[in-house]
Amino acid sequence: MYRPVATATPRGGLPSDSGDSVVTLDQVPRWSDAEHRLSLDYESEDPSFSNSYFADPLASSSGAESSGNGMVSRFPVDHEINSKIYLWRGNPWNLEVDTVVNSTNENLDEAHSSPGLHAAAGPGLAEECATLGGCRTGMAKVTNAYDLPARRVIHTVGPKYAVKYHTAAENALSHCYRSCLELLIENGLKSIAMGCIYTEAKNYPREPAAHVAIRTVRRFLEKQKDKISAVVFCTTTASDTEIYKRLLPLYFPRDKHEEEVAISKLPADVGDENGETIIDERKIRIKPLPKKNIPKPPKAPVEPPVSDVGLIRRNSSYLDSYLDPAFMSLIKDPDQRRKEQWEKTAQAQSGWNCAKMLGFGDLGGPPLSAAEEYSLHSRYLAKANSLNLSEIAEMKIVYRGGVDSEGRPVMVVVGAHFLLRCLDLERFVLYVVKEFEPLIQKPYSIVYFHSAASLQLQPDLGWMRRLQQVLGRKHQRNLHAIYVLHPTFHLKATIFTLQLLVDNVVWKKVVYVDRLLQLFRYVPRMIWK
Repeated sequence: MYRPVATATPRGGLPSDSGDSVVTLDQVPRWSDAEHRLSLDYESEDPSFSNSYFADPLASSSGAESSGNGMVSRFPVDHEINSKIYLWRGNPWNLEVDTVVNSTNENLDEAHSSPGLHAAAGPGLAEECATLGGCRTGMAKVTNAYDLPARRVIHTVGPKYAVKYHTAAENALSHCYRSCLELLIENGLKSIAMGCIYTEAKNYPREPAAHVAIRTVRRFLEKQKDKISAVVFCTTTASDTEIYKRLLPLYFPRDKHEEEVAISKLPADVGDENGETIIDERKIRIKPLPKKNIPKPPKAPVEPPVSDVGLIRRNSSYLDSYLDPAFMSLIKDPDQRRKEQWEKTAQAQSGWNCAKMLGFGDLGGPPLSAAEEYSLHSRYLAKANSLNLSEIAEMKIVYRGGVDSEGRPVMVVVGAHFLLRCLDLERFVLYVVKEFEPLIQKPYSIVYFHSAASLQLQPDLGWMRRLQQVLGRKHQRNLHAIYVLHPTFHLKATIFTLQLLVDNVVWKKVVYVDRLLQLFRYVPRMIWK
């Protein structure tokens, strides 16, 4: 069914028009190959993608940002591991590797498998899958590959995603990738091609899932790199390709510069030694037992009968000799930490809230950590992707509006369209998160039209603070400027308050513009709606 690719086929392994060409590993660029950092050899149907195969997603104009602040990298450069990583745009079953991964459901049905796999493999694959008795979520099973160029097919069942069970879904997805790699080794195989196990039908957000996939493979290779020769990440859409190009340098840095920049860009929680999410509340916590002054036992104690030896109670001083206090105090008790957080929140709510008294809204409460912000953003993004927010889009409050003078994308916000009486603020936040997500990955600008906005009711600063927390730190880091057209005295006073009470970094980037012609100096190519 498959025919080998001719030797004249360009490196990158493109299938033929019929889609049934065999692509060998030497036709797929290695992640570590310098010659492929600046050249892309596949044809993309998305014109927004240039011919840059592995363009540098970590380039930053800020020298301070790339310094890592003296922190030690959690994923240091490892050239041996990097040499085993490939990124390829196409279906994994076109690759001539030892095994390919099929994302399926618990019944291993052909209808719920990776599109096109069973058609390429032939009817024998479905017949063998029917004899396996299904597969549990997070687990994997192996079959023959039949008409595929691979030797085996590993079938795995990805989790369904729900915001409420975010951590469980992350760990189940991590276990999918780890189970596939374990089966690869158990069957004496060396190379594997893995598509995106998360599917649209299961509602898993793409970027958080890619973080889980890449870090799980990295952690596994750190322990088993001698037994695996190649791991190929296969993507079939432009968006997945762009995500992997952006995230691979975080976990597989190719040089010291990428390693240093990745320190500031990695999420706070990158999992344990297996790549699974760490849950502090489920850790076993050992505290030193209270010490008591126990009188010395008599010199000639009476030996108990042999049958009663197992019933002897060991006193605390006996146990203390075996417990290392340094080990027991390694981590702070999560229960105590949570209690302290509650006390801070209660104190903020019961104390004098000057901002609330002045009508700016509730700005109290403890700030969120980086991990908490990342989790909050992921939950909102997943919910936004599952909802139809067309009624918010039709109001034209927020929309993409061209690029600024240096080519950065621009998000336009129209204050006069912000009809607070007619707007569900929670749905509006979801819409903002969804619209901003593609932009905040790289430097971008915001243009805010305040013209006639003073005639409408506006949300308070407490709501603005919450919106910033939901957007996360990537928004803060990559925002270049906020151009405000036709500012009023009240708006300038509000922004000054935001600088003092909410965020001194983001709101320092405000540029006031009094006339439209002045705005065109900063944003020459504006899209009007």
